[in-house]
Amino acid sequence: MSDTRYKITFDGQLLPGVSRDDVLENLAKLFKSDTQKIAQLFRGPVTLKRDLSEPEADRYLAALRQAGAQARKEQDLASMLTLVEDKEIPAKESTRLMTCPKCGHEQTKRDECEQCGIIVEKYLARQAELASEPPAPSTAPVMAASPYAPPQADLYTHGEHEYGTLKVFSLKGRIGRLRFLAWSLVASAAFFAAFFALLTTVGIASLMTSHPSILTGLGLSALLGLAMLFINLSIGVQRLHDLGWSGWLWLLSIVPLIGGLFTFVLMVLPGSRTANRYGAPPPPNSIAVKLLAGVWLFIVIAVILASLVRPS
Repeated sequence: MSDTRYKITFDGQLLPGVSRDDVLENLAKLFKSDTQKIAQLFRGPVTLKRDLSEPEADRYLAALRQAGAQARKEQDLASMLTLVEDKEIPAKESTRLMTCPKCGHEQTKRDECEQCGIIVEKYLARQAELASEPPAPSTAPVMAASPYAPPQADLYTHGEHEYGTLKVFSLKGRIGRLRFLAWSLVASAAFFAAFFALLTTVGIASLMTSHPSILTGLGLSALLGLAMLFINLSIGVQRLHDLGWSGWLWLLSIVPLIGGLFTFVLMVLPGSRTANRYGAPPPPNSIAVKLLAGVWLFIVIAVILASLVRPS
């Protein structure tokens, strides 16, 4: 008997907590394709890959689930179909094997390729016809034979030099622990500097006019607070994405007592080194990021020690 072979099937289902747009973008990166072609895979069950060994199938399944796609592994009965034991197959059967001229898949001789689905005779005839014609320049994009066909490229996993794009004012993407500390320090420093400048400006304006600008100061302070809240939200959500967690968990940081412990967890737990459902890993930390993170840790440790040694 031959070894058990598997296929990977996808019917458009997503893992909980991920959006369709994120999965489209992640699958496009995995298959090195565009999102328009990948979107066709969501219209019904489609076989993404066939004739895989169990380790290969598990690797494909893990990569697809990291991208947020609820794919499944099934036995590929078509590739295992045989009526005799392998050791009893006559040697002359090897002469009946064929290699697909398009995708290179090796199979028993038949009119249709099991891997890419082409009709071999028609494909060869078309290639011969194209070879006999002089090449003509064309600016039109090359279209796939069928918009519902699965991607033919192998999965492309992010290598050691493939990183995500850093976006401070965004709820997408990933950042690590040190960048989380560095960005938090810069955001806090910018907030206090802006708040001090606002108080100074309002104070000077109040001295120069007969009517104090209290309402104006309160309005500007509220806008400044909302801006700081959004920056903290984006930083926290991206740190959660690096851990593979949903950004909605950031709401725990505003809960009394739990918020402090949750922030400590974000500072300590390392993220994944490979791509997950929220994108590629963040780029390596620069020297500036490491220095700013060290300053932030020094401030936190100094405050804790000062509170412990404070005389009663």
